[in-house]
Amino acid sequence: QVQLVESGGGLVQAGGSLRLSCAASGRTFSSYAMGWFRQAPGKEREFVATISWSAGSGLTSYADSVKGRFTISRDNAKNTVYLQMNSLKPEDTAVYYCAARAGLVITQRRDAYDYWGQGTQVTVSS
Repeated sequence: QVQLVESGGGLVQAGGSLRLSCAASGRTFSSYAMGWFRQAPGKEREFVATISWSAGSGLTSYADSVKGRFTISRDNAKNTVYLQMNSLKPEDTAVYYCAARAGLVITQRRDAYDYWGQGTQVTVSS
């Protein structure tokens, strides 16, 4: 079992930045691929970014809508994954969720993730 707790959300103006954190506890964090998803009101939860189990391997993947603006990273010593969000836009407004999946393969598929956090609200004003 893996428990995930997100933090770092808030209200920011368009063009601003936020860094989300996801603290994991439970099983060995370093053996899990990690992902960030988001869900805006009235919309389905969508993929944002993912990173492989080993931060040093450099395997990441991003949704086209955030590529070049968001960066996912992880610190296995701290059992934490981060999402640095720059140049934020009003359309980035959503609840952001951290997710974990066992194994080495990274994926954008929502149903491939085994564990989810409770979410943190990000609101970008225009």
